[in-house]
Amino acid sequence: MSHSIVFLEVDAEDAALVRERYPNATIIGEVLEGDALVDVCRDAEVVSCFIYTQFSREVLNRLPKLTLLCTRSVGYNHIDLRACSERGITVCNVPDYGSHVIAEHVFALLLGTLRHISEADDRVELGEFSYHGLRGMALKGKTIGIVGTGKIGSVAVRIAHGFGMRILATDPHPNLDLAQMYGVQYVDKAALFAHSDIVTLHVPALPDTHHMLDADVFASMKHGVVIINTARGELIDSDALLDALKGGKVAYALLDVLEHERNFEENRELIGHPNAITTPHIAFYADDSTRNMYEDCFRSIAQWQRGEDIGNVVAALQEK
Repeated sequence: MSHSIVFLEVDAEDAALVRERYPNATIIGEVLEGDALVDVCRDAEVVSCFIYTQFSREVLNRLPKLTLLCTRSVGYNHIDLRACSERGITVCNVPDYGSHVIAEHVFALLLGTLRHISEADDRVELGEFSYHGLRGMALKGKTIGIVGTGKIGSVAVRIAHGFGMRILATDPHPNLDLAQMYGVQYVDKAALFAHSDIVTLHVPALPDTHHMLDADVFASMKHGVVIINTARGELIDSDALLDALKGGKVAYALLDVLEHERNFEENRELIGHPNAITTPHIAFYADDSTRNMYEDCFRSIAQWQRGEDIGNVVAALQEK
């Protein structure tokens, strides 16, 4: 039985939400590829996906009825936008499903690591109630470098300000309100990397941001710098990061995203390094943000069904 709407990568706990809104939709939990993906979506006019389903030109050319492709994410580098444009397929995203939850995860990683929360818990569970060897690092007074002060980066600024940190930022379009309200000092990337105790990345994966942290950049940083990436794994040269961890240039790498993210073997050595703290791309994954993802997607589909302009179309970016 074919359906006109297909939802891909839907967690079991979210299926009821989708089913309530679209009772006849096809709902798939796992990530599909190649023929399996085409078979499920062949008769679909609308497909809603997440970040791991790859809509390449080859796949799109085999989906003759596809008219609307909604990704429940900010990023859309898993979709061949040029091929969609040529085929007349409208692509929409969710520009801001919850900037605060990703920024919160940055500081969850930071505090959990710098205050040795996991190690302390393990120690107590083993019956050793001792603080020796668990001396942490305070955030107050430290310099945090925030690369990108868009929706997520600006929330990170506000949180960092609350901790009493010195805030450096770099962005092609400086936010003067942030500078005035929170004392953000906008500098170029070289200055930010050279003077920050902590660097957190909040930019998209684009050709000019690929491997923006490479061996040369790590060499320019303070010894013992902390690196946080909750954006896209491709922003960091993984081999260079591993070398920097081994040499002590990077004290901790706090990673919610990885280059070659779904290839464990490719990342085994980095993940296994004792000072690399990794989470499985969960920064976005909270109650209100997940709900917002679906509600925004539902809104785009409803606008399409009514023949209205869709508010979250990424058409202006399709030639990039």
